[in-house]
Amino acid sequence: MGCGDSDGRAAAMVPLDMDDVERAAAAALPSDVWDFIAGGSGRELSLAANRAAFDGVFVRSRILNDVSACGTEAALLGRAVRMPVAIGPVAYHRLVHPEGELATARAAKAAGVPFTLATLSSVPVEEVTAVGGSVWFQLYWLRDTGRTLDLVRRAQDAGCEAIVLTVDVPWMGRRVRDLRNGFALPDNVRAVHLGSGASTAQRSGAGSSAVAVHTAETFSRSLTWSCVERLRACTRLPIVLKGVLAPEDARRAVEHGVDALVVSNHGGRQLDGAMTAVDALPDVAEAVGGACELLLDGGVRSGTDVLKALALGASGVLVGRPPVWGLAAGGEDGVRQVLDLLADELTDALGLAGCAGIAEARRLETSVATGGGSRRNTGCSRSG
Repeated sequence: MGCGDSDGRAAAMVPLDMDDVERAAAAALPSDVWDFIAGGSGRELSLAANRAAFDGVFVRSRILNDVSACGTEAALLGRAVRMPVAIGPVAYHRLVHPEGELATARAAKAAGVPFTLATLSSVPVEEVTAVGGSVWFQLYWLRDTGRTLDLVRRAQDAGCEAIVLTVDVPWMGRRVRDLRNGFALPDNVRAVHLGSGASTAQRSGAGSSAVAVHTAETFSRSLTWSCVERLRACTRLPIVLKGVLAPEDARRAVEHGVDALVVSNHGGRQLDGAMTAVDALPDVAEAVGGACELLLDGGVRSGTDVLKALALGASGVLVGRPPVWGLAAGGEDGVRQVLDLLADELTDALGLAGCAGIAEARRLETSVATGGGSRRNTGCSRSG
């Protein structure tokens, strides 16, 4: 498997925007691995819509404010962060680089942002938390509830600072690129939290995704609010629900003691045609009324996107694919470049919008394109 593992490549890659990182990653990876990372479900309508939604948001900038010292510092889940960004959960980092999640975690620590480790990580949670940064653990509810809660306790004992329960994957969406490629994991990459040996995820077959077969065997299709109650009783850690789009679900999550929500359509990888997080966020923000933190996930590609998310009501964002692109193109240094680029762009966006810090960004008004080409205005007054 070709991996982006050369220091020379990392040194040569000086990305000016996230498109540069994406191109470098595509050039570094085998085509089937690239499709696994880049692809969405079905006709990839929601995948494309995630970017189009961000492109349709415009910010009403403010003037005559002192922006000589723009600051990106914020807090997520009660912990200070250098910017309101966390690395989102992505499976199998060792698909793209030999150090896998360890390299990503080190880069996140250096950047002062949380790293969300996936249930389908290719490195054990104990090794990742040993890096010393802020680690959140993303949880899939397994068919075996006891095993699921054991994972929660394992993550807590290892030093993870939050549990991020993904709630929109009773099974994997139909990802046509993977089906066409007969995608399967190589023998040296596996879901280390789900067993020590080879699994169906390594067994390729024409017209089939081995990863989808494996998750269908493993994930529960009976995840309900009662499971959230069991999770709340199992752990003292903050609980984040990832995959919320409906205001009614957001209100119910607050009633169940959830600490934060991730407004997300799973990066366009689950229901094709699902509403984008950008479109869903204002209604969800209104529904919860500040009772919990809101993170946005899906399509974030720049610091300006982070600014727009804050103005629409988010506490912060998750970035999923871009750090993996950086990892593929340049290992740990590549991930650091991605996070540094986001920080530089966010500082630039804040200053040009007339904001000295994150709190001001959350009070900006936006103009959002609707399907007919007209615009609707939104304004949020969430304090930082």
